[in-house]
Amino acid sequence: MKNTITRTLLAATLAGLAVTAAAAPALADPVIVDEPDTSNLNNVWTFTPVLGVPVLGLVQSIVRAPNNILPV
Repeated sequence: MKNTITRTLLAATLAGLAVTAAAAPALADPVIVDEPDTSNLNNVWTFTPVLGVPVLGLVQSIVRAPNNILPV
C-alpha cells in the first residue's frame, strides 16, 4: 500500500514537472514585431490586389511547373 502511494505521488510529480516544462515557452515574454513594409505594394509589377501575389512571379511559376514535374 505504501509503495503504491509513493509511486502515485512520484508519477503525479513527474507529470506536473513535464507539463510545467512544456508550458514554459508559452509563459515567456511576447515578442514585439514591427509592422511589415507595405509601401511598394501599389506597384503594378509586384502586386495585384485581386490575386494578392506578384503577377509576373505567378506566371513564371506556372510556366516552370511542367519542367519541375517532368525532367527534361
